[in-house]
Amino acid sequence: MNTDQIVYDVIIVGLGPTGLVLAHGLGQRGHRVLVLEREPQFYGNARAVYTDGECMRIFQSIGMAERLAADMLQDAPVQMVLPSGEVLFQIKNTGRPHGWAANNFFYQPLLETALADGLANVPNVTVRRGRELTCFAQDASGVDVFHVASEGSAYSRPAPKPGERPAPVPGEVAVRARWLVGADGGRSVVRTQLGIGMVGKNFPNPWLVVDIKAKDPADGLRHLPYFNFICDPACPTVSCVQPNGHHRFEFMLMPGQTREHMEHPDTVRHYLSKYIDVDKFVVLRKLVYTFNALMADRWRDGRVLLAGDAAHMTPQFIGQGMNAGVRDAYNLAWKLDAVLRGQAGEALLDSYERERKPHAAAMTREGIRMKDFVSMVNPLGTTLRNALTRLLTRLPGIGGFIGRGDFIPKPTYRQGCYLGLPRRGFRSAQGRLMPQPLLRGPDGRRQRFDDLAGSGFVLVGAGCDPRETMDADSLAVWRSLGARFVAIYPFGGRPAGDGVAHAAPDGLVEAEDPDHSFHRWLRTSGGGSGCVVVLRPDRFVFALVRAAQLNETTRELARQLHRAEAVPAARPQPAAAPGLVEAA
Repeated sequence: MNTDQIVYDVIIVGLGPTGLVLAHGLGQRGHRVLVLEREPQFYGNARAVYTDGECMRIFQSIGMAERLAADMLQDAPVQMVLPSGEVLFQIKNTGRPHGWAANNFFYQPLLETALADGLANVPNVTVRRGRELTCFAQDASGVDVFHVASEGSAYSRPAPKPGERPAPVPGEVAVRARWLVGADGGRSVVRTQLGIGMVGKNFPNPWLVVDIKAKDPADGLRHLPYFNFICDPACPTVSCVQPNGHHRFEFMLMPGQTREHMEHPDTVRHYLSKYIDVDKFVVLRKLVYTFNALMADRWRDGRVLLAGDAAHMTPQFIGQGMNAGVRDAYNLAWKLDAVLRGQAGEALLDSYERERKPHAAAMTREGIRMKDFVSMVNPLGTTLRNALTRLLTRLPGIGGFIGRGDFIPKPTYRQGCYLGLPRRGFRSAQGRLMPQPLLRGPDGRRQRFDDLAGSGFVLVGAGCDPRETMDADSLAVWRSLGARFVAIYPFGGRPAGDGVAHAAPDGLVEAEDPDHSFHRWLRTSGGGSGCVVVLRPDRFVFALVRAAQLNETTRELARQLHRAEAVPAARPQPAAAPGLVEAA
């Protein structure tokens, strides 16, 4: 065993979407990050197929949204259809409250490859493929992580028993970090070694997933332009659009059907032939799988945290499994950054689970409801379902609610469980994600709000400089946090004329709201001219207050960040250059 310890700020186990986003988020903030991935080569198979506007905004925060959007299908309707082709209802949402399309369908290998390639531009992130975590041990100041060469999926060393530290393995390498994050999937070794259990439900009815690609991307899929849930009692089916000639079908196994039978090429061809000319396609993958709705008992143990499927598993029916992990990474990245920089105490990290767990659970419940809707096979039940659906989608109000997909849980944290001031009413902004308006920036060009606001805390004044009413102590707190100050004016309402300084106050970003979207949101949330929106780095609202209340609000923020317990930042010891292998 190597006893030379190299210190990183954070070690991430797992290079899926969760680990990739977290590595970007921490690396771009200047922290030294090591990512351990057991697969020597890129996995290369599609699993997730969908992301939403909220997660595209997260990709924007790490500078990857435009690159990823280039390989996505945007604004594709989602349909519930009967075997005859009759549409029960459509979900069509072309709104862009977060600055990006609400529906985005992708091919996961393209997304993961782009995110991994993007890490090459973050030199303080080291990615080690073909390295498997064997065990770890933590103390008050850090975590010792041991890893060994892996053959990937074929590597057959048995998993440790829950809560048990495995015996040393020949060839182990030791490395030390301040924090360890297990983003290593549903069979997480990190979670297992912590002895953390998962509660929830395993669903027994398996599905056959078949990924195909058109030999000619222009031929073979014209008749399937949308995402279809085919509510067929004889065989519930999913037909999923993807870019560049890719497509996915999923077929629910019926009683008596076996894995071997369903994965046989003749069976696969039979099921596909109901919808496509099979000879025009290449079958990339066929696999029978089951799905789970599980939640880890806890997401943090000292200096070790869980994220993504290691913390929760969601049925795929509303496409939120990967997205939940991306949200975890975004939430966790800024909080780890604040702790590592000495801007916040370690207790801030306890808010990660408090915020994310209820939202992940709500997504799981909605996924189960959608599964139950799609996979119904009882003749009487399906008849009632179809009739009730036709009725509800035609009712004023309810029909629009369903058709926009508003039943999917919104980015809102549970009252009393989030970092921020308490909500004062149903429409209050605190604990909710602020929409991203398209503003007219200081140079007169249109820009998304987040690009103007930077990556840290932001104070947004509605027609005012947020600093005007602050005392020196409050201003010092915000400056120590690296906060940015923004003033948003109504369209055509920026200061002008005699008596106006010829240069903006130092450190203030001024913008206008041509679409009036920011001011509409502000009024709906109970604010108005002269108010200040205090935004966390993840763009959730900490507070919406009158400018005169900012000093009190600043003191409350300092308390919730546990700044009194913050440890001054300390840089790690010299580490290996990115891509280098530590000596064994």
